Amino acid sequence: MTHRESLDRLFESRVWRSLFRHGWPDNPLDRSLVMTSNVFLHVHPVKVQKDSLRWSATLGLGVISVILFGVLTFTGVLLMFYYVPSVERAYASMKEIQLSVTLGQLTRNMHRWAAHAMVVSVALHMARVFYVGAYKPPREFNWLVGVGLLLLTLAASFTGYLLPWDQLSYWAITVGTNIAGYMPGAGTVLRGLLLGGVEVGQNTLIRFYALHIAALPLLMALLMSVHVWRVRKDGGLSINDAVDAWTNGGAGSEGATDGG
Repeated sequence: MTHRESLDRLFESRVWRSLFRHGWPDNPLDRSLVMTSNVFLHVHPVKVQKDSLRWSATLGLGVISVILFGVLTFTGVLLMFYYVPSVERAYASMKEIQLSVTLGQLTRNMHRWAAHAMVVSVALHMARVFYVGAYKPPREFNWLVGVGLLLLTLAASFTGYLLPWDQLSYWAITVGTNIAGYMPGAGTVLRGLLLGGVEVGQNTLIRFYALHIAALPLLMALLMSVHVWRVRKDGGLSINDAVDAWTNGGAGSEGATDGG
């Protein structure tokens, strides 16, 4: 049996078909099936503008934000093994992570700086999208999803600020929830929901902890999935014609190329 015949038997076997649903991608049909049947690759549009493949077109801000979210998820899970959401033990457990746990200081610093970097990268990503006009039809819905992700990113950063339970975080959250209380109409209700009482205490810490580790990350993961899906359904990345023409010296777009 030749090497080619062995490969053909493998690609036609029930095990291979149950996993990949296609043969070796050496023909147009199987190459398309590689993309459409893969949960990770199918998010790419069939065709993309050549100009959108340039690094300067997006600066990679969306990808950077997703990577930072992954770093925050990984380091956050590690920190959860040692952190205790109690007003009596929160600060002590945080110091234990820094001083006693192996690589605890590194893990906490990675989590903290990744959080700061994600706020910056998401804000810059929104600014770039606005600058190039990528919020225009047919991408209005995805723009709103992006705005929601920006707000959730800020909320995640805000809720995590209280968890060390030191003087800085205590008074910062006190000021923040007092400001929220002045929101017209729903301010008093919102402040009560955040605090779980009349002042920052155990109920507040538990609520912020639950929001920070569960509710907000799940919402962000859901909206990020919708966001990436809508980028694909809307035809890929959008580059403003005026900016594109200026970049290419008035030449305009170079046309489309296969994204597979």
